[in-house]
Amino acid sequence: MTPVHFAFSSTFMLGLAGLAFHRTHLLSALLCLEAMMLSLFIALSIWTLQLDSTSFSASPMLLLAFSACEASAGLALLVATARTHGSDRLQSLNLLQC
Repeated sequence: MTPVHFAFSSTFMLGLAGLAFHRTHLLSALLCLEAMMLSLFIALSIWTLQLDSTSFSASPMLLLAFSACEASAGLALLVATARTHGSDRLQSLNLLQC
């Protein structure tokens, strides 16, 4: 495994670990998701550049578009949750009351 592959794999795993273990605020979960998507975008871009193929050149932009849509939906949910429940703490959310 090259150092570049190790760096992007560890970045993705750190984002995943942050999402799994640090679940106090919804904003921190969204930041971990964005870190994971950013590492995937950079890794896919470097992989496309290493292949020197034009057929894979649209895939990083497609991933970036989906990441932007995910971020906007997450921020909309964050605002709606903060308005209805008063905070963005995940412990204050109860699925039985929704």
